[in-house]
Amino acid sequence: MEKIEVGEILTLSYENDEEQDYEVLGSIGIEGIEYIAVGLVEEVERESEEDIDVFFLRVEENGEFFDIETEEEFEKVSKAFDEVLREEA
Repeated sequence: MEKIEVGEILTLSYENDEEQDYEVLGSIGIEGIEYIAVGLVEEVERESEEDIDVFFLRVEENGEFFDIETEEEFEKVSKAFDEVLREEA
């Protein structure tokens, strides 16, 4: 699987055949698992002071994306991304 790059646009398909474009805002590895932070393209591209919704996805070895399913996993990933952002600031 190729490394997912920040700024890359992903089109995700849902069970109801709806598709949505997301921009990759960051990626991080935690305990051997890759996670990405994404935002809706139209929100990311909009020049505004408003906060955007950020979603975290788990990246499987085969390149498929999965929602984070537990509160514990979400907290772990959210905290790790927060730490990276603080280090970069």
